[in-house]
Amino acid sequence: MKYYIIAGERSGDLHASNLIKQLRVKDPAADIRGWGGDMMEQAGMQLVKHYKEMAFMGFAETAANFFKILGFLKECKADIKAYQPDVVILVDYAGFNLRIAKFAKARGIKVFYYISPKIWAWNQGRVHTIKKLVDRMFVIMPFEEEFYGRFDYEVDYIGNPVSDSVTDHVVNPNFRSQNRLTNNKPIIAILPGSRKQEIENMLHVMLSVLPSFRDYQFVVAGVSNFSREYYEQYNKDPNIKIVYDQTYDLLSYAQAALVTSGTATLETALFSVPQVVCYKTSTISYSIGKRVIKVPYISLVNLIADKPVVTELIQDDFTPKKIVAELKKLLFDKYFIKEQKAGYILVREKIGTYRTAERAAELMVSYLKA
Repeated sequence: MKYYIIAGERSGDLHASNLIKQLRVKDPAADIRGWGGDMMEQAGMQLVKHYKEMAFMGFAETAANFFKILGFLKECKADIKAYQPDVVILVDYAGFNLRIAKFAKARGIKVFYYISPKIWAWNQGRVHTIKKLVDRMFVIMPFEEEFYGRFDYEVDYIGNPVSDSVTDHVVNPNFRSQNRLTNNKPIIAILPGSRKQEIENMLHVMLSVLPSFRDYQFVVAGVSNFSREYYEQYNKDPNIKIVYDQTYDLLSYAQAALVTSGTATLETALFSVPQVVCYKTSTISYSIGKRVIKVPYISLVNLIADKPVVTELIQDDFTPKKIVAELKKLLFDKYFIKEQKAGYILVREKIGTYRTAERAAELMVSYLKA
């Protein structure tokens, strides 16, 4: 069968790449084409467009690139029309992918959604659009099954791919030496995100607190999408190190972490690393978001636990002074650390143990054959 897969960001690239590997096992004749990233291409997909060309975040930023996004939509639709897949598999990235879902559905192409858009957080009315356009929805958050059930829409909960990735990770015993990190200083991990706008909003503030923690080494989780020179502009202190594409090893060695809100907050929790969740966007995007977001938390950890497990420093609260205060709790307050790690155990229990990509591929192939 012919599969067309679309992922619009780095985490989607990772999860879609694992799905592709399993699709090729479940369907040895699989022909796979789509939009995504390097990992999807390495897994065996013919890559049409790289996500780094279209990774816009925030309401204002998306609006500013409106005509560019329209051009991408036109290009993607034309490619799908020429390829004539049996199914289009969409990975999160709602604004773009729901438009593609409408296009595919109108042409009689089956539409599967792998990793639901976060419509439970804002614009819940989109569930009615999804019911019309998406043949099967595969969700990765335990609360999403109940959410969709309220709208009489049956979905498949397949576990969370982050849990699988963390479980499967083999720690590099030479991580410190290979990255020239000292053995006599504990590590504070800095996870500034994988998109340019996130890094530019977050990283300089995160690193500004280093003078208050001279007995620790700050290590930034960089991604190879950006050059070393790009990261170096934020690195004015020789005690700050940058490692590339080694986030899981970094978390394996870290004593605490400053984490930009997103998938990384869940990854950090599953590695049982005490964390502060940070987030800042443009004033316009934040003002709009504050009005439309329907959930009490922004971090996946708190959303899954359904209670405040980790501290969230959002927008005006994201200041060096507050970061220092929260980071000191994570390093020195034993009761605070114990409570946060107890919350992490709850998150693991709620997610459950699955082989997410394998389960999703098995279901997808069976639905297509049926």
